[in-house]
Amino acid sequence: MAGKIMSCIAVEAVLLSILLCIPIVLSDDTAPIPTDIAQLNSWFDGIVQPLTARKTALDPALVTAEGEPKVIKLKSDGSGDFKTINDAIKTIPDGNTKRVILSLAPGNYSEKIKIGMYKPFITFYGEDPNNMPVLVFGGTAAEYGTVDSATLVVESDYFSAVNLKIVNSAPRPDGKRVGAQAAALRIGGDKASFYNVKLYGFQDTLCDDKGKHLYKDCYIEGTVDFIFGSGKSLYLNTELHVIPGDKEAMITAQARTTDSEDTGYSFVHCKVTGTGGVAYLGRSWMPAAKVVFAYTEINDAINPKGWSIVKPEHESTVRFAEYENKGPRANMDKRAKFVKKLTDADAKPFISLSYIEASKWLLPPAEA
Repeated sequence: MAGKIMSCIAVEAVLLSILLCIPIVLSDDTAPIPTDIAQLNSWFDGIVQPLTARKTALDPALVTAEGEPKVIKLKSDGSGDFKTINDAIKTIPDGNTKRVILSLAPGNYSEKIKIGMYKPFITFYGEDPNNMPVLVFGGTAAEYGTVDSATLVVESDYFSAVNLKIVNSAPRPDGKRVGAQAAALRIGGDKASFYNVKLYGFQDTLCDDKGKHLYKDCYIEGTVDFIFGSGKSLYLNTELHVIPGDKEAMITAQARTTDSEDTGYSFVHCKVTGTGGVAYLGRSWMPAAKVVFAYTEINDAINPKGWSIVKPEHESTVRFAEYENKGPRANMDKRAKFVKKLTDADAKPFISLSYIEASKWLLPPAEA
C-alpha cells in the first residue's frame, strides 16, 4: 500500500511540473477593461502576452515575422547603421516577411518619412523612454496635401512605434494662410500599435486614416480636428491636450460615412487637458461619425455641449456617446439630444480589446 501511495505522489508531482511548464494563455480580448485605471496595466499584460504564449492564436504571418527580428541601429548624428531613417527603410524589401526594428538613439531626426504599403512588420523603437528620439518635419497641406503633410506616413500593416516623439513643426494655422494644416502622423496600415508615443501639431495632428490601431500611454495635442480619419482605433490611458487660443477646437473628426462602415474611435481611461472651454470632443465631419468616450477625465477645456454638428441632418446619423466619464465637463446635462449616454450593455463592445480584434495581432511593446 505504501508503495502505491508513493507511486501516486510521484505521478502527481510529474503532472504538476508539466502543468507549471504550460504557458497560461489569457488572451481573451473580450475581457472588459477594468473600471479602476490602477488595474489597467495588469489587465492588459494578462491579455496581451508575449508571442511564445500565443502562437496558436495570432495571425500566422505575424508569428513567422516575429521569429527572427532584425535590428537596425540609428543615431541622429548619422553614425548608426544608416545615415537616415529613410535610408534604412529603403533597404527593407517590398513583401518583407520578417520584423525589422529600427532602434533609435536619442536626438532629432529631421526628415519626412514614408513607409509604403508593401513594407509590413516595421517597428520604430526609442531606446530611452526618458529621452525619446524626435521625428520632426514641417510639411503642410499647401505643399503635400493634408494627409501627406505628415512627418511620418505609414501605409503598411503590422507597424509599431515605442517611446517616440513625432512632431510637425509647421507654424500654427492663423485662419488666413491656405493649406496651413499639418499632420504629425498618418497611419493607414492595419494592425498598428503605438506605445508611449507623443504627437505634436496644431490642426490635423493625427490622421488615424484606416485600419485597426491601438494607442496606449500616448500623448496627442492639437487644435482643430486633431484626430481625424476612418480608422477603427482604441485609445487607452492617452492624454488629449487641447492647445488653447482658437475660438473653437475639436478633438475628433471621425470620417465614417454610413452605418455599414466598421470604423470608429473608442477612448477609454483617457484624459482631456487644456483650457478655454471652447473645444468639443468631436464634430460630424462625416455624417455617420462614431466616437465613444468611456472612463475618461474630461476637464473644462471642453464646451458643456460636448459635441458639434456640422449639418442639422447629421443629428440622426452620428454616433457620439459617453460612458462613466468624470471631471468638470463630464456632466451630460447640457449635452445635445444626439449624444447618447451608454448603458452597461451598450458600452461593452467599446471597452475591450476585441474592439480591434487584438487577440489576432496585438503584442506587447518591442524591445531592442
